[in-house]
Amino acid sequence: MILTTTPEVTGRPITQYLGIVTGEAILGANLFKDLFAGIRDIVGGRSGAYEKELRRAREIAFQELASQAQQMGADAVLGVDIDYETVGQGGSMLMVTASGTAVKLG
Repeated sequence: MILTTTPEVTGRPITQYLGIVTGEAILGANLFKDLFAGIRDIVGGRSGAYEKELRRAREIAFQELASQAQQMGADAVLGVDIDYETVGQGGSMLMVTASGTAVKLG
């Protein structure tokens, strides 16, 4: 499955638009990870724990997006857009949403 932010795949004409597909992931933040991330932020380092969770959430959203497109018979998802947001009480959860247009290619 081709996932791309571009409106086309070079050299592959679009033969059919199948519709919009989405993938979402919401992950809770661990209290200890939050504590250590806060300490790292104070001393000026990168938060490896948050980066790992963000990467995991993005991968889940992409997998859901590709799975939904595959069920529709798509060859690719074009114009993929990724959004990141914190949700829940005090921003305790991370939400990643990916969306795009499922298409068949020639």
